[in-house]
Amino acid sequence: MKNIIKNIGVIAMAMVLTVNLTSCEATQNANNKQKGAVIGAGAGAVLGAILGNNVGKGGNGELGAVLGGVVGGTAGVLIGNKMDKQAQEIESEIPGAEVERVDDGIVITFDENSGVYFDTAKYNINTASQQNLDKLAGVLQEYVDTNVLVVGHTDSVGSEDSNMLLSQRRAQAVTNYFTSTKGLSSSRFTTNWYGEQTPVGDNATPEGRAQNRRVNIVIVPNEKMKLDAEKEAGN
Repeated sequence: MKNIIKNIGVIAMAMVLTVNLTSCEATQNANNKQKGAVIGAGAGAVLGAILGNNVGKGGNGELGAVLGGVVGGTAGVLIGNKMDKQAQEIESEIPGAEVERVDDGIVITFDENSGVYFDTAKYNINTASQQNLDKLAGVLQEYVDTNVLVVGHTDSVGSEDSNMLLSQRRAQAVTNYFTSTKGLSSSRFTTNWYGEQTPVGDNATPEGRAQNRRVNIVIVPNEKMKLDAEKEAGN
């Protein structure tokens, strides 16, 4: 009986938090599955948000294994609300970035129009990009029970091999900035890259190429957050 009352209280609290956070554009775009209210199909939707409708061949690991699955039930609601709150804070801190809540994760897209960009054929992080990465680092320092995936992409200008290497160096530059410059734990980070293989814009146009020169940063709950949520939910 005590467990039933406890679960009812937790669900009620989670519902209140969800209502309070729905003004965030990222959470408005999330459906009930993405907020963790039911058991999801795994990392497929997150992968879609990163790669579009394409399947890349590059990188250094299986993204699905990094991203994990979606937690269901009351524990999923608790995790969903924590991730909603984090997404709202990122949107507030970095208004130019595209922030999406997908499954249990947050997908942030930085391109030349949204805060973190690179000079042509370069991979060093310039001053303007540092400012936005500093803001994101502050949020990551606040929410410590998460893991972070950094994924690099390029447009189709240049050879496929050179673009693969360029996307790798850009993604690693972002990861290194978080870990070496900002002092975030390297154990939280996984880095991947896809060169020109996963366009989201039309490479035949300048606007499309600008969209494709992007870095995705994906934030997902770590095992501690999942275990804490299950314990709080009484599972």
